Amino acid sequence: MTRLNTRISAVAAACALVSHVSFAEDSSLTNPAISAVLDGYYQNTERPMAEREEGFGLGHTEVAISANIDDMFYGKLTAVLEVHEGETELGLEEAFIQTTAMPAGFSVRAGRFLSDVGYLNNQHVHTDAFSDRPAAYRAFLGSHYFDDGVRLDYVAPTDLFWAMGIEAFKGDNMRAEDEHGERDFTNLGVYTAYTKIGGDIGVSSSWQVGLSYLRNENGRLTAHEEHGIEPAAEDGHDHDHAHAAKYTGENTYVADFVYKWAPNGNYKYQHLTVSGEYFKVTDFAPLDEHDDGHLHGNEHEPDDQTGWYLSSVYQISPNWSAGLRYGQVNTQELHDDHFDSQKLKETEVSLAWHHSHFSTVRLQYTNQQGTNFDGFTDDNVITLQYVMTLGAHGAHQF
Repeated sequence: MTRLNTRISAVAAACALVSHVSFAEDSSLTNPAISAVLDGYYQNTERPMAEREEGFGLGHTEVAISANIDDMFYGKLTAVLEVHEGETELGLEEAFIQTTAMPAGFSVRAGRFLSDVGYLNNQHVHTDAFSDRPAAYRAFLGSHYFDDGVRLDYVAPTDLFWAMGIEAFKGDNMRAEDEHGERDFTNLGVYTAYTKIGGDIGVSSSWQVGLSYLRNENGRLTAHEEHGIEPAAEDGHDHDHAHAAKYTGENTYVADFVYKWAPNGNYKYQHLTVSGEYFKVTDFAPLDEHDDGHLHGNEHEPDDQTGWYLSSVYQISPNWSAGLRYGQVNTQELHDDHFDSQKLKETEVSLAWHHSHFSTVRLQYTNQQGTNFDGFTDDNVITLQYVMTLGAHGAHQF
């Protein structure tokens, strides 16, 4: 019995030694970053196209795990919990791999991930300085557009930061409505291209501008359909809450900018961020089939759908920040054989208390003006929100 115990101990020690030697080469293989973000709130009423409901609720609560897979690949998984109409819903927002060792500034990402169009979209919503994304994001990108696909990125070897990329996605959440379920959608529905350029101004300021284009093969309405989201899915949940774009078109153009200032580049104690984006969505009216059997553009094309916002957030001290944001969105609603114009304007003020980098309590006031915009009336919205991070969480993007 003594010899058996000695033998087992020797084997265990050898395995432990081999395991220690192999894992020591890359600590991230045995110690992945695991985090959770808790998002809770109280809100006195609802907003158009927004995820938060009236009363107490859970917002964008996420659990994430990420690590280097080996010396060639990085991987990340992000699951999201939300409460909608009293039911807890579990969704998968990210599940991707990315190359880490491609030459000449190239990288490839594949799986499910956030698209890199615009400025805010590639950032998780809990990093925002306001409780909800601007109205333009909620209307044209379903708040934040993530999808299954592939991306090719390139960072140029220039003095200024210059990145560009292309993406291809399934595009299910960007489809125009199919009221009767008879439409033959393209399986590979969305393509994007973008470029971002940025740099520093002295030691205290930095900037970035970007241009993006999104081609939606399934974005144009078909005749006799109401403009909007797809009907309820088989599971009974409507696509509005499932992050689908409510107003679509074949072509979406986005221009964005951000400017950041911090004394001597030290963002810990004080900093200012000014940002804005402009959206233009075109070619969404139904096509008419004429006697020649070909599809033609509608003779009475409606105005393009547009949206924009301008945001300013000032961190007064390490514990307090204040934000001001104004935005509006102009959409077209199809009724029978004509379009009706809609406009939504939002003025928002937020005050946030940060006890640390991992905890935020936010009070926000929103004045929304858009009578009969999707059935909503002019209103004042009060939101009290907390965002708390548990565990190791990656750095936020610029």
